[in-house]
Amino acid sequence: QVQLVESGGGLVQAGGSLRLSCAASGRTPVSYAMGWFRQAPGKEREFVASISWNGVSTLYLDSVKGRFTISRNNAKNTVYLQMNTLKPDDTAVYYCAAASSGNYFWTPQTIPEYDSWGQGTQVTVSS
Repeated sequence: QVQLVESGGGLVQAGGSLRLSCAASGRTPVSYAMGWFRQAPGKEREFVASISWNGVSTLYLDSVKGRFTISRNNAKNTVYLQMNTLKPDDTAVYYCAAASSGNYFWTPQTIPEYDSWGQGTQVTVSS
């Protein structure tokens, strides 16, 4: 099973930026889509963004479109989430996840579609 480790979370003022990273290690699948989810206190975990294995296809939560950008570097087994113009509503624990698949263009967006999960990194946006 693949191990995922997130980094880059922290405290930032509204309007600021953060860049999250997620490094995969262990028995990584031949090809896998990657995604970011978040969970705020008292709320369910929600999809934020996903990227296909080949990086061609991406998918975003409507509320983050135009502010967040997901990208990946397969040579480094790493996926990134650049978050700009952050809002207090973005405050949550952010999780990365991997979904093994032979479809190089697949961008899964539901929790059951993902095989492996990281431990999460806290993002706090102050007003």
